[in-house]
Amino acid sequence: MSAMNSSFLARLWLSLCAFLVIIPLAVIVSSLGSFNAEIWQFLLEYELPLLLKNTLLLVIGVGVGVTILGTTTAWLTAMHRFPLQRFFAWAMMLPLAVPAYVLAFVQLGIFDYTGGISTYLRDNLGFENGLPDVRNGFGLTIVMSLTLYPYVYLLAKNAFGSMGVRALEAGASMGLSAPKAFVKLALPMARPWIAGGMILALMEVLADFGAVSVFGYDTFTTAIYQAWFGFFSIDTAKQLASLLITLVFIFLVLEQLSRGRRRFETTGRASHHRPIALHGYKKWLATAYCAIILCLAFVVPVVQLILWATAIWQDTIFAELLTQIWHSISVSLMASLLVAVVALFIAISTRSDHSKFALASAKISTLGYAIPGSVLAVGVFVPVAWLDNWLIATLPSLSDADAIFKGTLGVMLIALLIRFLALGVQSVDAGMKRIKSAHIEAAASLGVAPFDTVRRVYLPLIKGSLGVAMLMVFVDTMKEMPITLMMRPFDWDTLSVRIYSFTSEGLYDKASLPALAIIIAGLIPVILFAKMDQK
Repeated sequence: MSAMNSSFLARLWLSLCAFLVIIPLAVIVSSLGSFNAEIWQFLLEYELPLLLKNTLLLVIGVGVGVTILGTTTAWLTAMHRFPLQRFFAWAMMLPLAVPAYVLAFVQLGIFDYTGGISTYLRDNLGFENGLPDVRNGFGLTIVMSLTLYPYVYLLAKNAFGSMGVRALEAGASMGLSAPKAFVKLALPMARPWIAGGMILALMEVLADFGAVSVFGYDTFTTAIYQAWFGFFSIDTAKQLASLLITLVFIFLVLEQLSRGRRRFETTGRASHHRPIALHGYKKWLATAYCAIILCLAFVVPVVQLILWATAIWQDTIFAELLTQIWHSISVSLMASLLVAVVALFIAISTRSDHSKFALASAKISTLGYAIPGSVLAVGVFVPVAWLDNWLIATLPSLSDADAIFKGTLGVMLIALLIRFLALGVQSVDAGMKRIKSAHIEAAASLGVAPFDTVRRVYLPLIKGSLGVAMLMVFVDTMKEMPITLMMRPFDWDTLSVRIYSFTSEGLYDKASLPALAIIIAGLIPVILFAKMDQK
């Protein structure tokens, strides 16, 4: 195949991948210019003030929470030695395996008015109201901070670890105590990493649907779902989605700016530092601090889920549960395989075509990860519904059909592909950097066809990166709630959809088994990644 044909095919493939993202984005953004007076009057009077207030308060609260939790635990585990420090160094990432909506309903089941602790306080100790009400923005902020702090923890830990002891020794030479050296030296140096992790966490806050639904806390994501499925107004859902995507892209720009400012000078051999040993009460305080956070974010929720699962075990209809597990696993496998294949050819295309067009198209194709699932569901549904209506009106043989593509597994997989393609591209690109041009040139000189080159050269050399990509997409698809909830085929429940059904009715114990299945699926990659990062 000539270089010209190869470049043409590469650009064609990248264009198709970019259009997959551009179409739903265009559908959403175009609604900003099509103002409907009645819709906007309704939004301004009844929805927007509350949605903006709730969303901004949650963003600010979680931003502060993840920064404090992630930064302090990263500083302790990266720079100090204390009892169980090596364990906490990787275990502090375990909350990533617990979806925010799972931690939300577990914490409500424990600490809410009808929870075990409040019931015990009322029945045995005379506290009439039990614990203070946690079903509010403050309680939700704590839950989401505990779930999302690993974003800051991972980046801050890497930043602190690369500084070396000499950075702190410089503070000591200036007469600064250890706490002052941390505040005046370490934090400013690690600020770009901390800011990047915080912004990633806040993008997850804006995208969250499950946790805010469990707490009954109205944000843009819940309003989009209510407008579509409660009021059956896709126009209202589009208007709300357009506002939410504007907020998300503001955070996306901030994240890119913070990533671009990450510049760091290492301090020679000191970058591989020996942790500073803590002594006396300080080492036990460090252990207790990390243990409390890990218990609240992971251990206690898992134990509570196991207790609930044990209590309702005999009343569980296992045929339904197994069906939901199969649906979740099958759609996650299909999505992970689809993402891996598309990401592989995107990586190959950008490798063969270094033009600005190719690079821009590849970048656009990965923007889906920044789009909340509820927004993406609206953006994909609208053009698919239009296509269905056009085909039904055009083809006489389809005149009696209600739908052709919408509400099918294929359309849901397209939405999942758009959402998680960035994960696949990032992992495959890392593997591609290990393949030398000489390998490809040797295959070409031997007359190997392009697709045979993919099978005999690319795949054997990047199979590890493809495996990591599929693993990450599999776990995220297992946890994904809004896309599967809003786009799944009729009566086709997954574990996340079943959890939503139970928690919306306050049946937290019945949601325990589906939640445990999702956590178990998420634990494997989190532990593997944590171990790799530790090495």
